[in-house]
Parts: sequence; structure tokens; C-alpha cells
Amino acid sequence: MKTELGLLDLISVTVMMDDYAGYDSGLLSQHGASYLLEAGYKANKKAGRTILFDTGQSAGPVLNNMHALGKDPQALDLVFLSHCHYDHTGGLVDILKASNRCRLPVIAHPAIFRPHYALKPSLRPVGVGPENSPEAIKAAGGEMILTAEPLTLMPGVISTGEITERTHFEASPTLSLKTLEDGKQNSDHMLDDTSLVFMMREGLVIVTGCSHAGIISIIEKAISLTGMKKVAALIGGFHLIDAENDRIEKTIARLEELEVELIYTGHCSGLKAEALLMERFKDRFHKLRTGMVIEMPSRKEV
Repeated sequence: MKTELGLLDLISVTVMMDDYAGYDSGLLSQHGASYLLEAGYKANKKAGRTILFDTGQSAGPVLNNMHALGKDPQALDLVFLSHCHYDHTGGLVDILKASNRCRLPVIAHPAIFRPHYALKPSLRPVGVGPENSPEAIKAAGGEMILTAEPLTLMPGVISTGEITERTHFEASPTLSLKTLEDGKQNSDHMLDDTSLVFMMREGLVIVTGCSHAGIISIIEKAISLTGMKKVAALIGGFHLIDAENDRIEKTIARLEELEVELIYTGHCSGLKAEALLMERFKDRFHKLRTGMVIEMPSRKEV
């Protein structure tokens, strides 16, 4: 373990928005993801921080759910964007406005504003929209911190940074995505896909957006960065919704080999992958839903 990175005592993850809101919750859902991460230390509660991980497709559902769940956007200390896609970045500016903050850090990869397109059913932009331009972010009170390298957000919390070394069956994203470079259309390998790693005595808690870099590659990068081999929890989207059966099977087999203790998936993970994960991990598997609260180290969800 790389002790200079520090250790957390507590982490609470509240699903502010996911594709699924659960039964009779009264909360709003939308295709996208947003998690409120509250991390802290027993010895110094004032040193804790509140991080908004992704901002959904639009701010309305996220802010509605924050209000319903008793969470205050003005309490945010950081915003972290896992990658450029509109369903993870769309609500940014309006959430920044609601935070009523000046120079609220917004952490992302330097390439997050690049031209970014999907080809199915035809060419369409799926990256950061013009309403969330760097100028609009600054005017709303955000201060962009752009880096491709791992970044320590607080003792015990580090971003993975760009993941260039990917396990063989995750070498390419499951989506066919394009970008423009010098006016030429090229394949986009989603190098801006980054995740957060929380270091606890119980092990690593890894929070992902869509895992376009590959969930196994993300875990391996987290282990390499921290020196900690135990993964206490994986939380987020795994983007296996359009993956071939062979990739899904290899992913689950490797998760078993890594002895991941708890798995929470939602958003883009896909029904087939989630069904197999539930079959193999049994009560160690949980489906994310809007409003779910995951607490560590008590390891309970409500």
C-alpha cells in the first residue's frame, strides 16, 4: 500500500440519478448517471469532502432528487466528470449555478471538449454540448482542472487518470465512436474515460461512469496506483450493454479471480451482464437505482 496517499475512514455514495428509479420511490430517473460521494475521516470530520461524480443528461432530475434526499448543491466541494458523454456532463452548468459557488473545481481529462460522434443510427454528436462550454462553466462559477494524469483529490481519494494499458479483451471500446483530428475522422478510443479510487482499510472502493476504458483495466490501474490489491466495492456503469458474450464472460471471470467483494452496477451495464453477475456473485451483487445509498465500511445500502 502506498501510505503517502492516505486512507479514508468513511464513504457514502448516494445515487443522485440512474436510468432506473426503483419501485415507488418518487424520484426521477433519466438515461445517465450522477453520484454524490461523501468521504471523510473519524479523527477530523471537518476534513471530509463532498464530490459530485458526473451530472447526468440534464440538471433537472439531479437537482430534484438532491432536494428530495436532503442534499444541498451548495455543499459541493468538487465536481468530477468521468468522460465527455452528454449523459454524464449535460447537467453541469445548471448544477454549478445551483451551487452558488465561485471557483468550484471541475476535474476532467484535457480532451473532454473534443469533437465526439457516434455513427449509429447515423452520425450524431454525443460529447459535451455547447451549453457546457468552458466559457459557460467559468461563468457559472466552475474552475476547470484538466489533467490526463492521476490526481489526488484529498488524502485517500485519487483519480485513475488516462488508462492507456488495457487488458487484451478490453483493447477497444464496445461503442463505435469517432472524433475529428485536423479535419479527419478517426476512431475515438475514449482516452478521457477516468474513474475515482477511494482507499479504505477494507480495500479499494472504485467508482466508474461508463467504464469505456474497460472495468478490468480500471481495476488494474487502481491496484497499480495504490498498491492495494483488495477491491471492497465496484460502483457504476460497466458498459457491457452492447458487448459480445465472450467479453462479458471474460469480464466476470476476471472479477471472480480478483475476488471483488461487492458489485453495484447500473446505467450502461446491460441486462445480460447484470443477470450473469447476479447469478455468479449472488448477494454480493446489487443493481443501482436512483436514491440508493451505499455506506462503507458498514457495507449497507438503503
